[in-house]
Amino acid sequence: MKRTNKMRTGAAFSAIALASSALLVLSGCSSSGSSEVKMLDKLGENEGAVSILAWPGYVEDGSTDPAVDWVTPFEEETGCKVTTKVFGTSDEAFSLMKTGEYDVVSASGDASLRLVAAGEVAPVNTDLIPNYEGIFDFLKMREWNSVDGVSYGVPHGYGANLLQYRTDIVTPAPTSWSAVFEKDSPYKGKVTAYDSPIYIADAALYLMKTKPELEITNPYALDEKQLAAAVELLKEQRVNIGEYWSDYLKQAQAFTSGDSVVGTSWQVIAGMLQGEGAPVEAILPEEGATGWSDTWMVSSKAQHPNCAYAWLNYIASPEANATATEYFGEAPSNQAACDFRSEGSCEAYHAGDAEYAKQIWYWTTPIAECVDGRTDVKCTDYAQWTTAWSEIKG
Repeated sequence: MKRTNKMRTGAAFSAIALASSALLVLSGCSSSGSSEVKMLDKLGENEGAVSILAWPGYVEDGSTDPAVDWVTPFEEETGCKVTTKVFGTSDEAFSLMKTGEYDVVSASGDASLRLVAAGEVAPVNTDLIPNYEGIFDFLKMREWNSVDGVSYGVPHGYGANLLQYRTDIVTPAPTSWSAVFEKDSPYKGKVTAYDSPIYIADAALYLMKTKPELEITNPYALDEKQLAAAVELLKEQRVNIGEYWSDYLKQAQAFTSGDSVVGTSWQVIAGMLQGEGAPVEAILPEEGATGWSDTWMVSSKAQHPNCAYAWLNYIASPEANATATEYFGEAPSNQAACDFRSEGSCEAYHAGDAEYAKQIWYWTTPIAECVDGRTDVKCTDYAQWTTAWSEIKG
């Protein structure tokens, strides 16, 4: 497994998250200008270029590692010359997409609905993407990549936010997220948590399973009372946190040194540490977990829409999807991708395991129009979560 320097949503959510443009679109998707964005009904000639905005490690052309290149075959196959800009946070991606300079973006679930609501991405005609048929059904037409029965992109890869712990220090072996939320933790100062407002959903998931009286049915659909309960839990947790992490290489280093001994992590981090002989284990706790399923989306202002569709089709192909997702460290989205990954790789990431996937609550942008289907209340939106996260961290 190659190591990349991805920071999925960033260490600190800056003023970008609170910009007026972001606040305007978070009230709900139905009132946005997204309904005015037209879906491509047929393909034309490739324009010869495509501009891609992506997470680090998602668009590799050999410049990072000469042995890692899935861009050149695409360019040779389609005639579309790729230019790439990487981003470090979902807020940064949202801001950059508003410039209209990019044709395609790899959006995580904490950005995708914001992009739809702002009218920055177009509905995707999956009939024009032959490789879409090979995508796992449990990743298609979900609340983070579709709106009102309309697809807004092609799934790329997915993974869970696991509970990782030092096996030589944390005993007995934990089975629940209570290991990070208990008030009087014996590991005070060495508990770690993901640094993002979306982490509020982790607390909400725990409360959903342990405090049914709150009536939480979706950790991304929280009314004001439910959000307040999650915030209270996270403020209580704050005294036990040694570090909020976003850079997974730093997270790995903290577990190696023992500065962190229990907390949220990813399978790729656990695999990296285990490969180096570190005494760590990572589990999917009994409550389930949050996670991510990234989506390739097409800009509503795309200057090269045909090449954009060519990229979506190519990156969803079994071989390209296998190469890209294994390089990054996540499960592939294409059912046939495992035929092109190294032995044991797909098993390590539970690729295609629908029952495992059912236990993951994939990042979904909190919006006022409750994604759990409730219509009798107004849910809290991403801007409110961002404000709450600042209060939690102090």
